[in-house]
Amino acid sequence: MALEVAVKAAVGAPHLLGDCPFSQRVLLTLEEKKVTYKSHLINLSDKPQWFLSVNPEGKVPVVKFDDKWVSDSDVIVGILEEKYPEPSLVTPPEFASLGSKIFSSFVTFLKSKDSSDGSEQALLTELKALDEHLKAHGPYVAGEKISAVDLSLAPKLHHLDVALEHFKKWTVPAELTHFHNYKNLLFSRESFQKTKATKEYIIAGWAPKVNP
Repeated sequence: MALEVAVKAAVGAPHLLGDCPFSQRVLLTLEEKKVTYKSHLINLSDKPQWFLSVNPEGKVPVVKFDDKWVSDSDVIVGILEEKYPEPSLVTPPEFASLGSKIFSSFVTFLKSKDSSDGSEQALLTELKALDEHLKAHGPYVAGEKISAVDLSLAPKLHHLDVALEHFKKWTVPAELTHFHNYKNLLFSRESFQKTKATKEYIIAGWAPKVNP
């Protein structure tokens, strides 16, 4: 039986997959594990009543396990690993938090209106650390095989690419070659192509946060 999963719909296009990186992380995990699932696209500005009745907080993503809707992508991914252990996507504990500050550093830099506030350098420091790790351990964070940490990072790196180029005309320095190779590996996977949001909806999602 197909697992039911509720994820964000695109802003202004409720029939299309939206730009939530946490929703995409769950979909990537389902795709990589070849789990059959049925998606419900949730318009966050007009949440359907059935969705609020099973999920009063109204957050996405949520997945239905044994008649209970579960939220929080960390929790969902953990349950998926237990229920569907093959192929294993477990990240070795020593690598599990790698790159975990990239997304918050990206958001700070994206929203920054002061070029001397250090936010660009803070993001570059995080990206360089990931590049160095991949140089030693790549091509994926834990080596030859993709794992949960990669599936968490992939949507966030997509947002970083699209939003910084659009709003700041900024791109990741070309000399971070291991980072770029890694990103290209992730973005070219079939699971990513099937679950990614289009650029226009990523831009639409960030616009009110960049220029409130």
